[in-house]
Amino acid sequence: MARNIVITGAGKGLGRAIARRLAADGDTLILLGRTLSKVETVAAELGNGAYALECDISSAASVRAAFAAIKERSGKVDVLINNAAVYQPYSVTEVPDDEIIGSLATNVAGVMYCCRDVLPLMERGSQIINISSESVAVPFAMLTFYQASKAGMERYTQALHEEVSADGIRVTMARAGQMMDEDSTWGVEPDRARRFFEGNMKRGINQRERPISHFNSVAEVFRSLVNLPVDVNISQVMLEARRA
Repeated sequence: MARNIVITGAGKGLGRAIARRLAADGDTLILLGRTLSKVETVAAELGNGAYALECDISSAASVRAAFAAIKERSGKVDVLINNAAVYQPYSVTEVPDDEIIGSLATNVAGVMYCCRDVLPLMERGSQIINISSESVAVPFAMLTFYQASKAGMERYTQALHEEVSADGIRVTMARAGQMMDEDSTWGVEPDRARRFFEGNMKRGINQRERPISHFNSVAEVFRSLVNLPVDVNISQVMLEARRA
């Protein structure tokens, strides 16, 4: 039976790759993104009833409106994949206010908003997957705020699992390593990118030598997670890039 699967940040990158992989097996994808044109393009590509909604998960009102529209159109949600996130490398003294606020509002509060508003649309056996980052454990330079926001999201995911398990809702935290595809761009000005690379080298992290996975490969893991039998849950999964 086809499931209704919501993915945040589905207009590009990992979110788009997961949507493509799940749609290939007949699931109905509901794609959320800040830029409506991007998620509409992906939905049109997927077909099979996929549709897109504009949603800035850092805004409680935007999330509330999106899930109200999902309830009206689809009735229920079987799987929510919280993929959307923001990050930029900054030292702790140079980081602008909006980067601090944006990291917390999107990477922590945004996940909380989406989980809160999806739960009334879920039945027993439904699933929430929150995507974290290896940077929680790897001491990258200049990622303090991203690391802190993802660590907060991980703790929230653990607490959420404890709270909703009695209702039959499964919760998974997926901590992912480095990944990209042919369309990947970073958009960091050269000076900060240079200092980020050099700072990591000083910490023994050579980014040029670290393996990087393809988004399509990582998407296969989410296919497996979504396909788990209803009496099985994986509370945490660590995805590490490796050389093929």
